[in-house]
Amino acid sequence: MPRHSTLNVDQDKYRCRGAFVTLEQLFDQRHVARNLELDYNSRTRLGMSGAHISKIKGRGVDFEEHRAYQPGDDIRTIDWRVTARTGRPFTKVFREERERPVIIGVDQSSSMYFGSQVAFKSVVAAEAAAIICWTTVDNGDRVGGVVFSESQQQLIKPRRSKRSALRFLNTLSEGNQLLVQRHDAHTTHSGYLRNALQQMLRITRPGSNVYLISDFNDFDATCALHLQQLALHSSTTCVLVYDALEETLPRPGVYSITDGVSRTAIDTHARRMREFYHAQFEHRLRNLRNELWQLQVPLITVRTDQIVLDQLETWKRKTP
Repeated sequence: MPRHSTLNVDQDKYRCRGAFVTLEQLFDQRHVARNLELDYNSRTRLGMSGAHISKIKGRGVDFEEHRAYQPGDDIRTIDWRVTARTGRPFTKVFREERERPVIIGVDQSSSMYFGSQVAFKSVVAAEAAAIICWTTVDNGDRVGGVVFSESQQQLIKPRRSKRSALRFLNTLSEGNQLLVQRHDAHTTHSGYLRNALQQMLRITRPGSNVYLISDFNDFDATCALHLQQLALHSSTTCVLVYDALEETLPRPGVYSITDGVSRTAIDTHARRMREFYHAQFEHRLRNLRNELWQLQVPLITVRTDQIVLDQLETWKRKTP
C-alpha cells in the first residue's frame, strides 16, 4: 500500500536544523523514511539475484501466474496439476527477486558549510542521505557510500544490515562535525568531487542505485566522465542542495554576513544587481541539468529552507 508522508509523520518534528547535525537526528530520519517509497523497479536496468522483487518475470521464489505452455518453455515449470485438470499444458511464471544495492555519496566540503535559513547545506545533505539510507534498510537492500570533503574520503562498503547503515550514518555525523575545523583552516582544495566519484565507482556493482548529494561547486568534465561510467550500469541520481540566498538576494536592504571569521555587509538595493544575481543561479542550474541530461542522469533539487521529504516526494511523482 502506498505510503503518504503528509498523513503518517510530523515532518517538521524530525527536521534537521542549524549548522550541524547529530547522530541522533540522523537516526530519527528512520521515521521519515517510512513515508518514502523510492520506485526501484521501474528504474531497473540490470538484474542481480537477491532480496528485492523486480517487475521482470522469470524463475524465482515468488509465484506470479499460470499461462498456457509455449514451445521453448522449461518443462520444469509445467504445473502438472493444472495441466491434468484442464487437459492442456500450463506453466508457472515466477517473479524474479532482484537486489538493488544503494550507494550514497554525501558532500561535506567547506562550500556546504553555508546557510541562511533553517539549516546549512551540509546538514540538509546529511538529512537527505539519512532518509535514503533508512528507506534502503526498510527495502531489505544493501547500503553503503562515501562521505567526502576536501581533505578526506570515508568509504563504507555496502552491506545488508542495520550495522552497515549505522556505520554510514555515524561516519556522516562525524564528517559533519569536523566541518568547523576544516572551515577555520580555510580549506579550498579542488578535485575532491572527482575523487569521491572514483571511490563510488570502486564499490558500485551493476544494477545498483547511486545517489550523489552535493552542491556541485567542484563539478568538472572529469566528474561528468565518472558519472557517465556510473550511469552506464547503475541507476544514478544527482541531488543538488542549495540555499535560498544562493538563488535570490534578499529584498532591498543592507545585510551583515559572516564566514565565521570575518564579517562584512551586502547592499541589495540595486534591482539590476538582484536580477543579475538570480540569472547567474538559473544559468548554473540550467547548465548542470543539461549536462546531466546528456548523461541520462536525473537531477533532484533540494532547497535548505524547504522540507526534504516533500522535495523527494515531488521528484518521485515526476519520475515515470
